Amino acid sequence: MAQTISRRRLLHGAAALGALAGTGALTGCALGGDSDDDDGGNRGAADAPLEVVIFNGGFGEEYAKAHEALYRERHPGAQIKHSATQQIAETLQPRFVAGTPPDVLDNSGGNQIDFNALVSQGALADLGELLAAPSLDDPKVAVRDTLLPGIVDAGSYDGRFLALNYAYSAYGTWYSEKLFADRGWQYPTTWDGMIALCRQIKAAGIAPWTYPGVHARYMSWPILASAAKLGGVEVLKAIDNLEPGAWRHDAVRTAVDAYRQLAVDGYVQAGAEGMDHIQAQTEWCRGRAALIFCGSWLENEQKAVTPPDFRMTVAPTPSLTTGDKLPYAAFRGAGSESFVVPAKAKNLRGGLEYLRVMLSREGAAGFTRTAGSLSCVAGASAGLDLAPGLTSVTRMMTAPGAQTFTWLYPSYYRKLERTFVNAATADLFARRIDAAGWVDRCQKAADDIAKDPSIKKYKRA
Repeated sequence: MAQTISRRRLLHGAAALGALAGTGALTGCALGGDSDDDDGGNRGAADAPLEVVIFNGGFGEEYAKAHEALYRERHPGAQIKHSATQQIAETLQPRFVAGTPPDVLDNSGGNQIDFNALVSQGALADLGELLAAPSLDDPKVAVRDTLLPGIVDAGSYDGRFLALNYAYSAYGTWYSEKLFADRGWQYPTTWDGMIALCRQIKAAGIAPWTYPGVHARYMSWPILASAAKLGGVEVLKAIDNLEPGAWRHDAVRTAVDAYRQLAVDGYVQAGAEGMDHIQAQTEWCRGRAALIFCGSWLENEQKAVTPPDFRMTVAPTPSLTTGDKLPYAAFRGAGSESFVVPAKAKNLRGGLEYLRVMLSREGAAGFTRTAGSLSCVAGASAGLDLAPGLTSVTRMMTAPGAQTFTWLYPSYYRKLERTFVNAATADLFARRIDAAGWVDRCQKAADDIAKDPSIKKYKRA
């Protein structure tokens, strides 16, 4: 069921980071405790050496260095080995196989290790103790209760919390507020309004839309978001659960038809089919296209080329019909940047404590300042001077009727999105297939996964 943002439980009485008192793993002292036992369940300690590996992508690695500094403030004896790479699978998968993984891993990016494989092989530690631990800001509030809605669900597999999706990404259609103000354009709330706007933009000599054709799955996101708003969140749950015919739901087909119209009517930038995400986003920042769909990491990823007066702004997908089950203000909100503690981490206890430091208000606010993104900690951006894009994200999150939803199949079955949905969406926007062809190809891929006994299956409630 969609969750209303306004019902988030906020932290109260924020204390200084090191102000907790007491002893034991689930009190104010280090979650990692003081034991050096290696019994598989209480391995390592907060003051023992700790290795942290970060995905060096759109958020960079400076936020992690700040987290490590906070960790050392609490545990001065800890020696932290830090490294960052974009080649997560190539670098880390051999270490999982060898039984020598790091203590904390940011398993993110295009080259992340397949979560299905990690989970099915028992390679990840259960983070349930972290959720139950007292937050570093208020020992009366458990870490679980400081998180935004959906974070625990998205990181859970078979009822076990295995991945902390630390960054909070709001997905939507982005535009330049300056461009729209200068041209007198208004972002539409209905699909008919979107098509009318595209006609205006095209008449002005600007491509209405661009997208990364190399990573065409980006355009499957507004399709599924629109389908969820039209048919309800049960449409997404059926897809996540590999239900027969889920991709052929009328709401999905209607959404595919709508977005394919953008390509058929010439509202997509010429050459986008061959662009990667940075190239498409740069074209958009340079004013050669008016609209692009992305997550809220976009602003930080493009800060080097965004004009100072651009005023990046995000908005929800327009309502497809007057009978949509979710309101216009509903949008996809989900965690990203998946942090895990490997089951065979040498300092498993320290790894859990490191995540708790990340989830302090100071750690979360530092992430927002450094990485230009919201974190999964509710209310942690309050009082910060946010960039225009993030300011628009907070407006979208708090707008009347705002609700969030997401889908989980990419983390359950990575290849389904990265290979099959990506290829089908590329062909859809290149006009090589129609809506029926798209849903059929996605459904066949999902059915093949459902029938494959070698692939572990997950059930979304």
